[in-house]
Amino acid sequence: MSTSSYYVPEQSRWPIIASLSLGLLAYGAGMTFNAMSAGGSSIGPYILGAGFLVLFYVIFGWFRDVISESQGGLYSEQMDRSFRQGMLWFIFSEVMFFAAFFGALFYVRTFSVPWLGGEGEKGVTNMLWEGFQATWPLMVTPDPAQFEGPKELVDPWHLPLLNTVLLISSSVTITIAHHALKEGHRKKLELWLAATIVLAIAFLYFQVVEYIEAYTHLGLTLQSGIYGATFFMLTGFHGFHVTLGTIILFVMLLRIFDGDFTPKQHFAFEAAAWYWHFVDVVWVGLFIFVYVL
Repeated sequence: MSTSSYYVPEQSRWPIIASLSLGLLAYGAGMTFNAMSAGGSSIGPYILGAGFLVLFYVIFGWFRDVISESQGGLYSEQMDRSFRQGMLWFIFSEVMFFAAFFGALFYVRTFSVPWLGGEGEKGVTNMLWEGFQATWPLMVTPDPAQFEGPKELVDPWHLPLLNTVLLISSSVTITIAHHALKEGHRKKLELWLAATIVLAIAFLYFQVVEYIEAYTHLGLTLQSGIYGATFFMLTGFHGFHVTLGTIILFVMLLRIFDGDFTPKQHFAFEAAAWYWHFVDVVWVGLFIFVYVL
């Protein structure tokens, strides 16, 4: 294939199936959260689960087709530039996604809570109940039977600190693996990429342990006020991104075992590394602004 030619992909069913999965995810998540708030049950979790299954099917199927096209020699330098630009815009959209949730957390802590306590021009003293104290997080409530705040907060210097060490270490290991690939050291590449995946799985395991402890011992749930909502939305979406990143890294490892990638041509691996570094940076922000401050 000439490097001056412009590759036009064949018609694909994946975009419409991806749209279906996103619709199921949005509808299922809405039904699930509404049922949780009302204290009832619904079919929301099943719809949400179906959305995730369809999404993973799309990811594996679409990646499989792209890999086959790449191995078939259909891509040129122009396609490589397009992939790089597309990945950069994708990461930018993810930055904006998390910026919205960090912005909500900042707005609540910096503006809304002080206003409710009577500070500033928009402040109204005792707007919620007599004796209300505008401190973050909001844990004391007048009627625990109606609205129960968290009993305790997650200690940032145990599991969250451990997970921070795990993710920062994984950023180091994937960088070592990337350099090994560029230098043509396949065994070193396989070892350090596998280490990155092990660190990622360990992170997810400890996050599950933290969630179980939060729900069973700390009283920290999605229903425990604005703190619970922002905590689980930020850490939960980040955990989902870590899960996707782990799957991507595992696919990269399988491709490496199969002999894919060369020191000069390995953008798929490079894109996975970019994404993983992004996930790590987001977690550092979470650790500082959600757990510590």
